[in-house]
Amino acid sequence: MGPSVEFTCEMMVTSDIHGHIQPVEYRTREERHAGLSKIATLIKEARKKSPELLLVDNGDLLQGTPFAYYAATAGKHRLNPAIATLNEMRYDAAVLGNHEFNYGWELLAKAVGDSSFPWLSAGIVNRETKEPVFGKPYIVKTLGPNIKVVILGVTTHYIPNWENPKHIKGLEFQDALETVKQWAAYIRKEEQPDLLVVSYHGGFERDLSSGEPAEKMTGENQAYAMCMEAEGIDVLITGHQHRFIAGEVNGVTVIQPGCNGQAVGRISVAFQKTPSGWMIARKQAELLRIDGAVASDPAILSLTGEAEEATQTWLDQTIGHIRGDMTIADPLLCRIADHPFIAFMNRVQMDAAGVDISNAALLNNESEGFRGEVTMRDILANFMYPNTLTVLRLRGEDIRAALEQTAAYFQVDLNGALGVNPAYLEPKLQHYNYDMWEGIEYELNAAKPIGQRVTRLTRNGLPLRGNEWFDVVMNNYRAAGGGDYEMYQGKQIVREVQIDMAELVAAYLQKHGVVEAVCNHNWQVVLKK
Repeated sequence: MGPSVEFTCEMMVTSDIHGHIQPVEYRTREERHAGLSKIATLIKEARKKSPELLLVDNGDLLQGTPFAYYAATAGKHRLNPAIATLNEMRYDAAVLGNHEFNYGWELLAKAVGDSSFPWLSAGIVNRETKEPVFGKPYIVKTLGPNIKVVILGVTTHYIPNWENPKHIKGLEFQDALETVKQWAAYIRKEEQPDLLVVSYHGGFERDLSSGEPAEKMTGENQAYAMCMEAEGIDVLITGHQHRFIAGEVNGVTVIQPGCNGQAVGRISVAFQKTPSGWMIARKQAELLRIDGAVASDPAILSLTGEAEEATQTWLDQTIGHIRGDMTIADPLLCRIADHPFIAFMNRVQMDAAGVDISNAALLNNESEGFRGEVTMRDILANFMYPNTLTVLRLRGEDIRAALEQTAAYFQVDLNGALGVNPAYLEPKLQHYNYDMWEGIEYELNAAKPIGQRVTRLTRNGLPLRGNEWFDVVMNNYRAAGGGDYEMYQGKQIVREVQIDMAELVAAYLQKHGVVEAVCNHNWQVVLKK
């Protein structure tokens, strides 16, 4: 017989919702088994059994769908529908994710100000005062028979490696692991909680069972180290990697509920009364997947219906036309030889930046490219991130180093066929870290060792000299070194184009009316033993 349980704390968590409120696939308008409107149904059901249910969002709420894009642009002066939804669902707290900063400080500050719940992030501080920018980084909840629960929020400190510097001006991002250690010790001493929960917008850097490194140890993800090194944590909520995790590491209950509202995490902590106070008898984490049996909550559909209708109308605008075919039949084939859609992306970037060398990435494997009539829906389906453009001044040797980095995307499988390096698939899909260039000619031989794959590199038919300078346009994420492109860090910024890529594509199509689907076959990937 186990100890008698006198109270059970129930908590539900979301993470990486990325603007998925209504259950809509915005490319096709078909229903998806995902989104906060469906999660709200499960939350309401859970509250019937547990009225004191705690509800936390773990970040990356405000960006990710055309719905979110519309709310942040054309609808930016209204109450953000994502905030309205969390208010309606009575969230207890939300944690800042890295994508919360994508649309700039003004939009983020309005979202925080309009929230009926606190936003938490212990390690984001004012550069001058060192005080937490978003106020007290934890909340205290007293449940049932005087059980004290503290929830501490923290965000990956890797944000400056990706974000537009203007969006995070005056902010300092302190090491998340050290921040958790310090605050956990402080909370244990000052608050003396019965349950300490850390909600961390970051993921696991190591395999949960073996402890072996699962990725390059950059500090972007530190959840495993938190479980092993930060004393006093009972539950660790994670995110950022879009993984489905429910389990335990070193006695710490851990959970990560995927992305886009495909699942909600549930954590149950049972307490028993002892002479020295309340003690944890057992903990359990599980994932509740959204499927066809889960209906949307009518209140959330009604609350966001007007914004959804406005978004759909806006998405159906015809922006321009393509003569020929820019569609992507196979994303791998698109990445092994010059393709009209990638050539178009680079052409738009070069036109906007006024330079003649560019690199661009196919952002995910669901991108379908363009053909015929192009609507705003088509544009945002392919350009889902609000990236702006940066022109860097690079030497030829920097370009070669960047091509070697991008060539690491490939591996040769056991059958001798070209495939994708698993490091770009696990623990998180990173197809967006493979770049394709215009304005130079090159060949990558994937059969050679990583770091030795650039077998041809010319410009206008002449060898690219290592000490020669070139101005190159790329998205701001890459220009900051995102994706382990360390050769770009610290390089001179020649200019910035502070208009996001979706708007630039729309403007280019509107300006030209009809765009030809062409490419000049300036690069290829080969397999030569």
